[in-house]
Amino acid sequence: MNIFDAIPAELPEEQFDKLVASENIKIERIISKGQSSPPSGWYDQEQSEWVLVLKGEAVLAFDGEPSVTLKKGDYIDIPAHKKHRVEWTLPDTETVWLAVHY
Repeated sequence: MNIFDAIPAELPEEQFDKLVASENIKIERIISKGQSSPPSGWYDQEQSEWVLVLKGEAVLAFDGEPSVTLKKGDYIDIPAHKKHRVEWTLPDTETVWLAVHY
């Protein structure tokens, strides 16, 4: 299996594909194409999340902190309960993320 296989041509919403999961960890592929979180839609997750952008670009917003731009190869570790949201992704090509929830 290849992380870039089966990427749909049309993405009306972000796609979340669980790759591996156990009691304490979940690894997923996320595909975005122009999507963002609603302005009032903060993620406030029970687990920490390590995210790597494999392809594309994105901007993550954090509650009360500056936004972070992620490009191909960039990664960030988001502690549990750190409020964040996707502010922007490339509109004309896919952004492929690898997310590890731990």
